[in-house]
Amino acid sequence: MSRCDECGKQENMPYQCRHCGGTFCAEHRLPENHGCPGLDSWDDPGGVFDSGFDDSVADDSGGGLSDRLGIDTGPGGPLGYFRGNMTYAFLGLMWVTFFLQLVVEQIAPGLSRTIFVLSPAHPEYVWTWFTAIFAHGGFGHIAVNSIVIYFFGRLVEDYVGSRDFAILFLGSGALAGLGQVAFQIYQLGGIPEFAPGVVGASGAGLAIMAVLTVLNPDLRVYLYFILPVPLWLLTVGYTGYTVFQILSTGIGAGGTAQLAHLLGLGIGLLYGQHVKGRRRVPDQLQFGAGGRGPGGPGGPGGPGGRGPF
Repeated sequence: MSRCDECGKQENMPYQCRHCGGTFCAEHRLPENHGCPGLDSWDDPGGVFDSGFDDSVADDSGGGLSDRLGIDTGPGGPLGYFRGNMTYAFLGLMWVTFFLQLVVEQIAPGLSRTIFVLSPAHPEYVWTWFTAIFAHGGFGHIAVNSIVIYFFGRLVEDYVGSRDFAILFLGSGALAGLGQVAFQIYQLGGIPEFAPGVVGASGAGLAIMAVLTVLNPDLRVYLYFILPVPLWLLTVGYTGYTVFQILSTGIGAGGTAQLAHLLGLGIGLLYGQHVKGRRRVPDQLQFGAGGRGPGGPGGPGGPGGRGPF
């Protein structure tokens, strides 16, 4: 059984909205009944468009880019997994990139920096704005980021939809890294050839955490899997720690891109205010996808119980 994202009702045969990726009962299956973010992108004042549930509702829009290219992103298509599962897709890409990074570093360390590191020496390498998000500085670095994104990412993705979640993840990660690098250049009065670069999804992960803090500040999480604390306290505490590190030691305190972390939090707080009020947010974290998998129920995670963070 799956739970309706809008009212929490248990459903044996749930409906999945193809616009926001949410799972809903019969009462809230239509986009206009669950405050679907997809309504904002349609020129449809009446709020009535093809929801993907009723064959009787015709879709005369001509389809999106994927339809014109003949790419099937439906539940049975080869890209169906990414519908409502960008959190897991990004996590998988992080680990693939990390292991590829380790291999390239052994073969050609200089090439690894060119491919994976957003560097003050070469901010014009546009690809590193994004590859640096998925690359990491070590196993502990990627493990911590993976935990944050795994537990918080699904809740935010379910709320804003997979497309907007992908934009948030990539946008916040890139902007946080670029902000760190830009300030390094400013501080050093130029572009130092061997200044430390930026890698990691921390900016994106903290943006996700900040969005969820705005949406549900009293969400209970288990710090170190032991200590129950409200999410707002965790966010305020980490923000205060980051500000202290920057003021006392600098934006690279402890070998960490502290300014990138702070920028990620700021982006998340602003975006959270922008999307707040669209729909209900769960009060506790859960393992898995709450019963939703690739393009529908029964995918990775399956029906999950209460889980700690």
